Order: sequence, then structure tokens, then C-alpha cells
Amino acid sequence: MDITYTAEEQAFRAEVRDFLRDGLPGDISDKVRGGRRLTRDDHLRWHAALNARGWLAVHWPKEHGGTGWGPVRRHIFDEECAAAGAPQIIPFGVNMVAPVIIKFGTEEQKRHYLPRILDGTDWWCQGYSEPGAGSDLASVKTRAVRDGDHYVVNGQKTWTTLGQHANMIFCLVRTDASVKPQEGISFLLIDMDAPGVTVRPIVTLDGEHEVNEVFLDEVRVPVENLVGQENKGWTCAKYLLTYERTGIAGVGMAKAALRHLKAVARRQERCGRPLIEDPIFRRRLAEVEIDLMALEMTNLRVVAAVQGGGVPGAESSILKVRGTEIRQAITDLLRRAAGPYALPFQHEALGSGFNEEPVGPDYAAPLAPQYFNRRKLSIYGGSNEIQKNIVAKMILGL
Repeated sequence: MDITYTAEEQAFRAEVRDFLRDGLPGDISDKVRGGRRLTRDDHLRWHAALNARGWLAVHWPKEHGGTGWGPVRRHIFDEECAAAGAPQIIPFGVNMVAPVIIKFGTEEQKRHYLPRILDGTDWWCQGYSEPGAGSDLASVKTRAVRDGDHYVVNGQKTWTTLGQHANMIFCLVRTDASVKPQEGISFLLIDMDAPGVTVRPIVTLDGEHEVNEVFLDEVRVPVENLVGQENKGWTCAKYLLTYERTGIAGVGMAKAALRHLKAVARRQERCGRPLIEDPIFRRRLAEVEIDLMALEMTNLRVVAAVQGGGVPGAESSILKVRGTEIRQAITDLLRRAAGPYALPFQHEALGSGFNEEPVGPDYAAPLAPQYFNRRKLSIYGGSNEIQKNIVAKMILGL
């Protein structure tokens, strides 16, 4: 297995850097590097810049407007974007529902939705999680009953990320309660502006409005918005989850965060000397950096295997568990490095136009919110407990 980059791949890395230097708006990268809040317009401008270059849909086949890149190029692209301070691509349209539509959708659905995802006409959110369901995705209770040319949908979704910006939601709905849970689910595309759809914000521990509750009350959804076959939505759901977990190791983002941690540790002082020279802190920093190097090597092995025609197996679960643990460890060290300066809750300092005196150094305000926000990494995309069960069963044979 060859995990070194070829000359062609190195040239591609240089091409990506050139694009990011000219194509990534400076005000957006400044916000990302400073840990400040991104607006809907920021995300749309970055998506538009990528779409203009033809690099927005990195997972799509070329015939639908994608890049057609293999896993190595996608890995390089993700790494360089994180290093340049680019925002993450909002995944729900481009990386999640689009592959499902390409795989299971009708030709009319492909012609209608895929161009609208690329040009930003539609902002999608995900209707998977429900109150009381926990990690048991197959237990969805939102009902869809056929009524002529429509489904009538009733139920509630929760933890709907950025649903306040979305005009479309893809939902798992129960269309048959008489069979075992996985066999009575369908995959519906629902217009958020349809009568009966209500979005309510959930303000999280970091003070941000990132997730929502979505209530569906007698919502009429045209039958042509069904993806795949009725009662066969579990197949779509599992296919989508493989894309949700793609790149979930977050190696590029972890490397960028580690560089920021080192920069902060050089500026902070302990006992009159830079914190980075403190032996206890250096040991903690070295531990997380070694863990990150091991994760990157494992990630490259998986990427090389997929490039060679293999299929990522339970190794993806290892990447998910260790990747999220490492990113959480880095935000923990960042919070500890700033010490008491990370404690004040300066919500307004995370927005644009803040011109007041910050409490402590200018990098301190986002550290506690980021620490709290990153706690979710080990929950979404299949909780780490579920991933450990997969590793135990598939790799260790327990």
C-alpha cells in the first residue's frame, strides 16, 4: 500500500492552494481563523466561489456537475481548505441529500434539485433525529399517510442544524407501522415553506442558535417528492450516512486547530515564561500531536485502500472515534491555555462589528463556546459508543 503523494497529486495540492489564495474571501477566512460567527451570506458566498471553480460537489460524478475526484484528491482538498481558514461546506445539500438523489432519485428529481443545490437556490437541512429516539434511527415516529397524490405528514424532528436558513428538508417518515421498524420507513423531500411546517430555535450551551426543532402538522407533500420506493427509505438512510461520515475524522481541521493551539501557547505566559515552554503543558501538547499523527497515518491508509478499489469498513468507525476525541482534546487545551480569560461569556464578540475592548487577548472569547460546541462531535454521525460497538464486533470479533 503506497501512502505517499505522487507528483500529480502534489501538483494538484499546489493548484488548490493557488485557488484558495485568490478565491477564498479574506473576510470569511478571518472569521474562521478568529472563531467568529459565520452568517448565511458567508456560507453562500463561499459555496458560490467553489461552484464557479467547479469544486463545490467534490463527491458527485462529473455528469451531474461534480468534480469526479478520487478519495486522495478529496483528502488533499479538505486539508488545504482547513489550512487556509475556509469554512466547512454546509453538507446537507451537497454531500448528503444529493448523493441519495443521484443514486435513488428519478430523472426529474435529478434535473430539478441538483442544479438548485449547486447554485444555492435550495438550502437543505436534515430531518432524521426525533425526540426520544436517541441513537435508534429506525424508531422514527413521524408519520406519512398517503392521500391521493400527496402524503400527509405529522411529527417532530429535532437537532435540525441550520434549519432556520433552510427552504428544504429531507425526512425519514414512517409509512407502515405494521412491519419491523426498518421496513416501514420512506425518504421524503419536504418544502419548508409548506403550510404546517414550524421551526423553533434551540439555543445551545455555547449561546448559539445552530440547531432547531421542526414540527410537521398535517403537511401535504406531493408523491413525486418520494425518493426511491415507499417503505424502502432505510436503504436511502444508510446510504446517506456513509456520506455523513465521510471525512468525519477531520484531520485537516484538527491540524489547523493544533497550529492555533501552539500559537496561543506561545503568547500565553506561565511563571514569566511562554506557556509552550511549561513541561506539563508541553507533555499534553505532545500527546495530542502524536495521537493526531497516528490518526493521519490511519486516515491515509484508508484513503489509499479506497483509491485502490477497496471499501472503507470498520476503520471508518476508528477514524470517527479518534478524530472526534482529538478535536475535543485540542479545544480543551485551548480553553486551559487561556485560563480565566476563556471564562467571560462575550456572545457579542463572536459577531461582526464588535469594536469593544475584549476581555483578555483577542483569541480568548471563542474558546469556551468552541469547547462546549465540540462536545457534540462524539454524538452526531453515529455516537462514539455505537462506533465502538462496530469496532468490537467487526474488527475484534467480540
